[in-house]
Amino acid sequence: QVQLVESGGGLVQAGGSLRLSCATSGRALINYAMGWFRQAPGKGRAFVSAISRIGGTTDYADDVKGRFTISRDDVKNTVYLQMNSLKPEDTAVYYCAADRTNYLTRTDFRAEAYDAWGQGIQVTVSS
Repeated sequence: QVQLVESGGGLVQAGGSLRLSCATSGRALINYAMGWFRQAPGKGRAFVSAISRIGGTTDYADDVKGRFTISRDDVKNTVYLQMNSLKPEDTAVYYCAADRTNYLTRTDFRAEAYDAWGQGIQVTVSS
């Protein structure tokens, strides 16, 4: 089983940037497609972005497309979410998730597809 630990969150002004990291351990990252989800206060967990096991297939929620970039470093066993042009509505707890899929180039936006989750990290964007 893989373990996931997020870092890089915090408080930033609107228009600013943050880079979230998700360090994995236990199993090699190459075995997993990866995703980022977020949960704002009073709302359910929402898909943000995903990246396939190989080939660099990526997917983004419409409200972050063009502002966020997901990437992975399988040598460092770490997944990143670069967040630019942040808005107050991006305020949420962000979760990293791992999908033990057999598909090498697919991504999944469904939370139920993911087998392991990090503990979450707070991102707060002030106006």
